Amino acid sequence: MKYFSANYILPITSLPIKDGVVKVNDEGEILAIYESKAAELKDQHIEKFEGVIIPGFINAHCHLELSHMKGAIPQKTGLPAFLSSVMTSRNASLKVIDKAMAEADAEMYNNGIVAVGDHVNSDNTSKIKESSKILYHTFVEIFGVEPEEADGKLQEAKDLIHEFDPAHSSLTPHAPYSCSKILLKKFKKAVSDVNIISIHNQESDDENKLFRYKTGGFIDFFKTIGKNPDLFKAQARNSIQSYLPYLPHPNKLILVHNTFTSLKDLDFVDRMGRDIVWCLCPKANLYIENQLPKVLNFVNDNQKIVIGTDSLASNDTLSILDELKVLHKHFDNLDFQQSIQWATINGAQALNIDREFGSIEVGKKPGLVLLKNMEHFRLTDKVTVQRLV
Repeated sequence: MKYFSANYILPITSLPIKDGVVKVNDEGEILAIYESKAAELKDQHIEKFEGVIIPGFINAHCHLELSHMKGAIPQKTGLPAFLSSVMTSRNASLKVIDKAMAEADAEMYNNGIVAVGDHVNSDNTSKIKESSKILYHTFVEIFGVEPEEADGKLQEAKDLIHEFDPAHSSLTPHAPYSCSKILLKKFKKAVSDVNIISIHNQESDDENKLFRYKTGGFIDFFKTIGKNPDLFKAQARNSIQSYLPYLPHPNKLILVHNTFTSLKDLDFVDRMGRDIVWCLCPKANLYIENQLPKVLNFVNDNQKIVIGTDSLASNDTLSILDELKVLHKHFDNLDFQQSIQWATINGAQALNIDREFGSIEVGKKPGLVLLKNMEHFRLTDKVTVQRLV
């Protein structure tokens, strides 16, 4: 048994405990949580730290298989150009890819991440996920803008998903600009209610321009990759309002990035009655578009938020703490005790793993992370992370 204490224990689902103590066993299971002067602590050896103890982070969005592209993709080019660069940078050897993925997996673990929602287009990550200390939920992406290829693309994804843990994997459309209406309709019929969906949403203003006016950077992008832009018709509304009705319901739905999601889009979602989780990946948004989502719109509308890192193709670190720092730096009014929920319990609930992860509660194995150099629950550049369990 081990006993850990810090200036504060932040269980997430209950109030902070000043000088609290957490008791864990060798498997990392929380056995008890104590106030500082609890009688049960008499004569026990307690490891005491300066800082705040929280549960392990949940990285709700990543692309582990792109880890070898770190530093290879130009910044601030906009999404269509970014996608083109990614497509032309996939030809590395498996040895290089495997080494980069192993390093990225270790980096996330050392940064206090205990679970990851990871998107794939191949089986490259399957072996590392089997041996990782991190729990991965794998989202097998489906692409296909040409209606006649819908059946084949859906079958390819169904075949690929067998390479991953069936308890923690699901099929998902990649993005509205990469899936035909026919493909979305067939996807809707092909998945069960428990299939979690995680789709890239409004990451670029070019996406909204494509759906609203059939203009913008995606027109040239499609020509570059040999696809006919005429496959898309102007919808006179933003992308989310165009594709959301075609996604299955009541499936859990994670929308990722949301950099150009408007208040009208949020109103549309509310009218649709969809229970949506909004994933923010701020460092990737700055890397690709040099813009952040209107975060306070989501906060003021009481939307459920989670945090992701995206990939090393669009980031220089895989650290949820770094993502939170960016948000707090750009949005002064954010409350740390609220935003830390996005990075822990909200992410665990989104991936259906909150029975074990996301909060410090008896019976869970959430991992324990120490945030050092915190003052008055303010997240500054001085704050660092140390993994305890």
